Amino acid sequence: MTIARVALPVALDRSFDYWAPEGLALTRGSIVRVQLARRSIIGVVVAVTSESAVTRELLQPIDEVVSLPPLPDDVLALCEFVAGYYQQPLGMALGLAVPPLGVRRALRARAETAEPPPPIAETPLNDDQKAAVDAIRAAAGTFAAFLLQGVTGSGKTDVFLAAAGTAIARGGQVLLLVPEINLTPQLEARVHNALPRAQAVTLHSGLSDGERRAHWNAASTGAAQFVLGTRLAVFCTLPRLALVVVDEEHDTSYKQQDGVHYHARDVAVWRARSRNIPIVLSSATPSLESFARTRAERYRRLLLPRRADPRAKLPRISLVPNRGEGARDGISGPLWHAIGACLARGEQALVFVNRRGYAPSLKCSACGWQADCPRCSARLTMHRDPPGMQCHHCGHQEALSRACPKCGNVDLLPQGYGTQRLERTLTQAFPHARIMRVDRDSTRTKGAFAAMRTQVAEQAIDLLVGTQMLAKGHDFPRLTLVGVLGADNALYSADFRATERLAALLTQVGGRAGRADLAGAVIVQTDFPAHPVFTALETHDYDRFASDLLLEREAAQLPPVTHAALLLAEAHRRADVDAFLHHAHAAACALVEKSTDAVTVYSPVPAVLARRAGFERGQLVVQSANRANLQRFVARWREALVAPPGKRVRVSLDIDPASFC
Repeated sequence: MTIARVALPVALDRSFDYWAPEGLALTRGSIVRVQLARRSIIGVVVAVTSESAVTRELLQPIDEVVSLPPLPDDVLALCEFVAGYYQQPLGMALGLAVPPLGVRRALRARAETAEPPPPIAETPLNDDQKAAVDAIRAAAGTFAAFLLQGVTGSGKTDVFLAAAGTAIARGGQVLLLVPEINLTPQLEARVHNALPRAQAVTLHSGLSDGERRAHWNAASTGAAQFVLGTRLAVFCTLPRLALVVVDEEHDTSYKQQDGVHYHARDVAVWRARSRNIPIVLSSATPSLESFARTRAERYRRLLLPRRADPRAKLPRISLVPNRGEGARDGISGPLWHAIGACLARGEQALVFVNRRGYAPSLKCSACGWQADCPRCSARLTMHRDPPGMQCHHCGHQEALSRACPKCGNVDLLPQGYGTQRLERTLTQAFPHARIMRVDRDSTRTKGAFAAMRTQVAEQAIDLLVGTQMLAKGHDFPRLTLVGVLGADNALYSADFRATERLAALLTQVGGRAGRADLAGAVIVQTDFPAHPVFTALETHDYDRFASDLLLEREAAQLPPVTHAALLLAEAHRRADVDAFLHHAHAAACALVEKSTDAVTVYSPVPAVLARRAGFERGQLVVQSANRANLQRFVARWREALVAPPGKRVRVSLDIDPASFC
């Protein structure tokens, strides 16, 4: 009797034995459908044998072998690495490499599939770009990690597409990862423009199941030479993979926040190393992890210090106070003047605020009451379109309050500014301007974002109001002014990576200005102009900022100098969370006493968002200067985490957490 050992995408660190009906062709990597607890589930065969510790009567048969090619050895090895490093069951990791097999409704946040933009006139490569392309081409067939660092508009995309063209011409496949679905359409157009003969496919959650499966098949058979996708595409079968590119490598979207907490950038580096091929990590503002690795000469830096278009110069940066002469409705006097002048010249402007909605909160003018989410430890955000109050953490919605529920006062005041309020303010100030708001609320429908991008490119829009959706990857030649509101908010964050992320965000959004022959200007409203993040932006000196920040991390013994794991516990009762974390802390301390590995165990604390969607939340961090020490420790610690009193607690373990918040 043939026995198949099957790994299933369930939170159990074991495989399951099934018997194979006669005539069923099985091999390691076969994708099969089986029954588990009376439900049909897809799994991956990890071994084929003739023996089982389970008696024949208790074994269930394999229902079918799915009509997909088995996962090859390199993808199986990749998933085994992910399961081991991120301390997750193998079946959960293998599930990431299997395309969806059912029929489901496409996600609401699907990528745009409208007509791609017209062909882009390619600019000849300058000397810096040519040197970068030559270095990548010379590394073909060997593992080499390149950090492609260039100012915004420096032509990083041109560099890795030129290198991709060479890899494809030599018979290889190229994998390009992007952080967000909305970046795929314009990059897809660039790929078709630069590599018109290459078959390219996209892989992301916005596709229907049928589309994803068809694209996965094209990639896994080698028919597709270029695969463009979001983080999940890093697990795609690619038999002739010759080059991997991670665009905007610093972006936190590459980190999976639930299930298997993998980081697609780091997984991509491991995959490139295992396949002995080059990988390019591209960014104007590299993550401190990648920056530190170039310092340690583990990565080779390829620098693009100037914009690719010889007519384009880096924008002029101005730091202005939030208040002062001429300030009104959240916008400073200098920014009001600059917007008016920009519109008078017939150019385009962008006002950036990273808050959607009308106002971050609603407050009673009499007693100070503010509208709180009943399910989270957070304020409700006021919306005008459509009117109501929303929680941006759990999705709770309720009608706008007509009077204060505490004192009955009807004078309820919006606090702060979101995109909807700014749109209204700017429309009143510039009634003849064509104003467009771009945020998650205004781009929910299919085709909306692509249509908006086309309108801006065709100069049918004068003034944009938007969130970080507009911060990267967009090239609008007539956009010459960027105004940034609310930049100081990040300085109050409990997240130790907040200033690093702020520097990246400001550099990216500021980089939208002056990308062609028209001079660009960026006005940032801040009450802390001497803060290093703003001086780095003003002087276009990200390297100095990153170097200083790395010294701070060394002094504080924070990542990337050290390595961490975060244990998050959630339950309906705070007592259950506290009891579980107390148990986990005691188990960790006991392990430290018995171990020679240098690991620091911190005391349990409530999460920054202490309650979310009705669940009380707490966390515990363990840390070590040595990655291997931490891995060994966490592997032993996990065994204690399944013991009581954690039965009523939802637990997740995050290796290399994106933040401690």
